[in-house]
Amino acid sequence: MDVNMGEDESLPLQQDLTCPVCADIFKDPVLLPCTHSFCRGCMQQSFAVSQTCPVCRQPADEGQAITNRSLRDTCESFLRQGNLRKIVNPPQEDLCYLHLKPLDLFCEKDEEPVCVDCVTLHNTHRLWSIKDGVPMCKEQLTFKLQIFEKKVEHYKKIKQQFGNAKMYVKIQAGHAETQIKSEFERLHQVLYTEETLRLKALATEEEEKIANIEERISEIDKDIATMKKLVDSLKRELGNEDLALLKNFRELKTKAQWTRYEPNLPYGSLLNMGEHVGSLSFKVWKNMQAHVKYYPVTFDPNTASPWLDLSPDLISVKESQERQTIPDITERFDPCVFILGAEGYISGRHKWDVNIGDNDKWIVGVCKQSVARRKKFTVSTNRGVWAIALSKGVYSVLTPERTELKVQKRPQRIRIKLNIDAGEVTFWDAGTATHLVTLKHKFEDRMFPIFGPGLHSTPMVLCPGKIAVHTSCV
Repeated sequence: MDVNMGEDESLPLQQDLTCPVCADIFKDPVLLPCTHSFCRGCMQQSFAVSQTCPVCRQPADEGQAITNRSLRDTCESFLRQGNLRKIVNPPQEDLCYLHLKPLDLFCEKDEEPVCVDCVTLHNTHRLWSIKDGVPMCKEQLTFKLQIFEKKVEHYKKIKQQFGNAKMYVKIQAGHAETQIKSEFERLHQVLYTEETLRLKALATEEEEKIANIEERISEIDKDIATMKKLVDSLKRELGNEDLALLKNFRELKTKAQWTRYEPNLPYGSLLNMGEHVGSLSFKVWKNMQAHVKYYPVTFDPNTASPWLDLSPDLISVKESQERQTIPDITERFDPCVFILGAEGYISGRHKWDVNIGDNDKWIVGVCKQSVARRKKFTVSTNRGVWAIALSKGVYSVLTPERTELKVQKRPQRIRIKLNIDAGEVTFWDAGTATHLVTLKHKFEDRMFPIFGPGLHSTPMVLCPGKIAVHTSCV
């Protein structure tokens, strides 16, 4: 084929080699019994809808199709020559690549400009003139433009929220740093006091031991002086005449008796080093229990409603006088006024007490990690919350049917025991050790303590747990 063949000369051949379904040059063409050819892929897609020829609508079966080798070879040859011709004489961009005619029409379905000869290929589509198609497309693109302009503004607001969150993290870090330094300063003071007391005890014992030893040394000095006098006396007598020595022998022998015990250091004369430095760090740590409190549960400020105010040590929460300006994050409760414990549980036994005081409205219990945070919901076991509550003077178990809880005395402190392995959560009046209710469920999610302190100026306070030191020999 002449590579310089004109567009009008190659156009009829290109039309003959065009699949009537995809309007493109045949790819792996197949021939049906009705003599119509199609791309194999186009035929398979058409037969998935209807077992008929896409052109003449005569019944046909995919198994009847045979490969049209001659057509395939012709298409491959045409494409090779077409690629070469594009290099030598590339077509103008504003002409139909199939018919090389001006693009005067716009197909609404395929959303592309076509020429008048393409009408047969788009006979089921709605065609517009270029003049009418342009406003229609511009209208759609303008609508898209408006959407993206709004989205840009929305993303700017989100960016601002992220910036606020960044600043809030810095504020959190500052508060945490202050709290850490304050606590360590307190503990340093406790350790310094402990050190001072131990050094004072050491100095006192040192003084006592040395005084006792010096007293013994003083007694030894007296004994030495007495013995020196006796030695001098005996030396003088030994220098006398023999007869005089013998006359005084009995008296001298009696004087030469030493009846006092030989001095020695009494038991416990040295320092009790085991008392002062034995297991020193353990003893110091054990004594520090009086200055350290253990809380089985602390509040998670990142889950707190904006209407709640927490203490710096995260063990007390109460109503905030105004809605706090804090990051709007997914784990935060809003609009519901709740807060979660800082740690979740997936196994084991756990127990904590919460002082509810005289508040006339509260909720305490446990909930799934997936409990709703960003919308109002009815607190119930079927919503993933196992809790009891006080509202309008009525104590309730928050089951779907709202079971009333009878109490003999108004509890001031509620104890929650969670046994995940046994599948139960138990509520007690911690002040009187009275069992209130037990709820059973097969807990499969991570479970968190949940607290609804209500909007009261009286805080809801977490109670410290007991600390016990156990030692054993390995």
